[in-house]
Amino acid sequence: MTKVLVLYYSTYGHIETMANAVAEGAREAGADVTVKRVPETVPEEVARQNHFKLDQAAPVATVDELPEYDAVIFGAPTRYGVFASQMRAFIDQTGGLWAKGALNGKVGAAFTSSATQHGGQESTILTFVPTLMHLGFVVVGLPYSFAGQMCVDAVTGGSPYGASTIANGDGSRQPSDNELAGARFQGKHVAEIAKKLAA
Repeated sequence: MTKVLVLYYSTYGHIETMANAVAEGAREAGADVTVKRVPETVPEEVARQNHFKLDQAAPVATVDELPEYDAVIFGAPTRYGVFASQMRAFIDQTGGLWAKGALNGKVGAAFTSSATQHGGQESTILTFVPTLMHLGFVVVGLPYSFAGQMCVDAVTGGSPYGASTIANGDGSRQPSDNELAGARFQGKHVAEIAKKLAA
């Protein structure tokens, strides 16, 4: 059975919600799916003062477990057009895996969120691409066969680079049905490709 890891960082819960939708899609493709998160690097007192969502159910991942999976789907919010430093800190610990080529040929993909519609969603996912390619991943996006990204009659995330959602500046907007559908589609698509490559 194809093994897929959905690995995320979520400050306020939007990426956590998207991660669970990505996992649903991968399971729909018959994959054995694990959802984990990267460690929080912000001091707990600061996180509480800023209303971070600290009750996330997913266990914390370790770098050493990444080679166990056929695909890793990364999720992180945008920070000034690149992915959040918590995810960067985790990935920056993969030097040993890179040196051994331990992730070569595995499938990698990414999804994100931003406060506003044009808040850097595409650039954030694109910043994942060089990192994933350096690590040897085969990068997969969200193809236009997901028709939801052609939507022009509503504010919505999603691009050919990956699924995304818009949180609003105060975090009040939750992922829409269309955005969750994009996340599920991407999860299924990645799992299907990983199954083919693993064969």
